[in-house]
Amino acid sequence: MQIRTDEEKKELKQHGDYTFPVRLSEEMLSRYEGGSFMWHWHSEIELTLIRKGCIDYHVNGEHYLLKEGDGIFCNSNVLHSGYRVGSSDCQYFSVTFHPKFIYGFENSVLQTKYVQPILNTGYFSSSVFCRGEESQDHVLSLLWEIFDLYCKQDKDMEFRLHLILSEIWFSLYQRFLLVSCPESGGAAYIGRLKDILEYIHTSYRQPLTLEEIAEQAHLSKSECCRFFKKHMHMTLFDYLLYYRIQQSLPLLKEGQCTIAKAAELSGFSNACYYSKIFRREMHCTPKQYQNSFIDPDGSH
Repeated sequence: MQIRTDEEKKELKQHGDYTFPVRLSEEMLSRYEGGSFMWHWHSEIELTLIRKGCIDYHVNGEHYLLKEGDGIFCNSNVLHSGYRVGSSDCQYFSVTFHPKFIYGFENSVLQTKYVQPILNTGYFSSSVFCRGEESQDHVLSLLWEIFDLYCKQDKDMEFRLHLILSEIWFSLYQRFLLVSCPESGGAAYIGRLKDILEYIHTSYRQPLTLEEIAEQAHLSKSECCRFFKKHMHMTLFDYLLYYRIQQSLPLLKEGQCTIAKAAELSGFSNACYYSKIFRREMHCTPKQYQNSFIDPDGSH
């Protein structure tokens, strides 16, 4: 599977509903095509607890190597993605909730004083919790409590979950107050990064030039390359190839087209080059990947 998004990379999946705007889920990177979930964003806040393994987690211009027992806060409306580290899998627990679950009524003191300042800032897009520091251990223990609630499904789970998330939010608020505001322009660079990614994601099937991509962000070609590498921790060209490979995976899995056709539909000029990049990214050939979804009776 892969995360379903609209053209602006906003996730389409619903995270709870108006009666209880929270979604709890156990996840594994191996369930995603290519062992990673692609860039996306959503208006809900997300807390993630790493249960087993490790993950290379990217949020806006930052990336973190999260290990078993670590956690991360991902703010509303920020771009994030997660990648395998080597060939190992990662199991994690996700808590996704709408900010209203914390503050309740619009324009309440809880919203204006404790929630909105965090949501409206460009310099608190994420926060990591690692074992060993008292305040961080406290948040991690609360995340494990939520996981325990999820497993037991007690009758009072919703109320207890509200209390725990409120306590976590207060810890985040205290951390937020200690973070100094960096130089202005954070929102501008995130908008610029979104423009580049959106252009790649909507035009990857076509031959793309660096000049065309740079124009989307109103940058020179050299500055565009530097900007992208700084915030994405990979070159623009490597990301384009990676994204094209990811988009070809469902085509191979469904078995509706040849490898050459899958290469063409995902933006590669020839099947040989596609196979070379595919092997580099997926550690197998396109044919081996396609055959892994064929049942013994020969059907997909």
